[in-house]
Parts: sequence; C-alpha cells; structure tokens
Amino acid sequence: MEKVQKYSQRPRLDMPELLNRVDNDRELVHDLLAIFKEEFPPQLQALHDAVASEDMTQTRVVSHTLKGMLSNLSITGAAKAAGKLEQLAHDGTKASLQEAFTAFELQVQGLLPEMETHMAEVRR
Repeated sequence: MEKVQKYSQRPRLDMPELLNRVDNDRELVHDLLAIFKEEFPPQLQALHDAVASEDMTQTRVVSHTLKGMLSNLSITGAAKAAGKLEQLAHDGTKASLQEAFTAFELQVQGLLPEMETHMAEVRR
C-alpha cells in the first residue's frame, strides 16, 4: 500500500515540457487539460471493459488512443504503460494483460485531480 501512495503523489504531467511544446501558451494548455479531463474517463472505462472481456482488438485500439492522449500532454509514464498494453493486445498476449492494466491504473491514479491543479496554475 505504501508503494501506491508514494507513486500516486508523484507528478505525472511534465508541465515544463508541455509548456515548451505549445510555446508557453498557457491558455492552450488549460484548454488541452480540460479536453483531457472530459475524454479520459470514458476512454479509461472502455479500456477497463476491453481488458476485462479480453477483447484484444478493442484493448489495442483504446490503449493506442490513450497512449496518444497521454503522450501529447507529456504524461510519459502512463503513455508508456498504455503502449505496453497496446503491444500485448497486438501480440495477443492475454496472460499478461491484467497485470499490465493494473500497472497502467497505478500510473493514472490521481491524474484528474492533478489536472485540476495544473489548470488552476496555468490560469494565474
């Protein structure tokens, strides 16, 4: 349990990198984070459902989408975990799928509250 708490307290979004990507356009960052906050929960649920039903095609598609969303926002750890899920689904490796999904969940745990904090910061 201690590992999860320590892990979830680490910032996941590399704000300096994200700001650099958008030429320090703080309003754009705010808008991107707002879009992410809206689109991420249904995508996460879709991934959960796909993994639970061992639907490898859907797991591959949704994890690829999440990988792109996360990469674009400089959330590299979670993007890498989504990429692993995508690869496992592509390879048809059902045996490791649940473990990889659990690792992904750890990466994104607390991500939405972190987005709120960053959104408030870029508005200042």
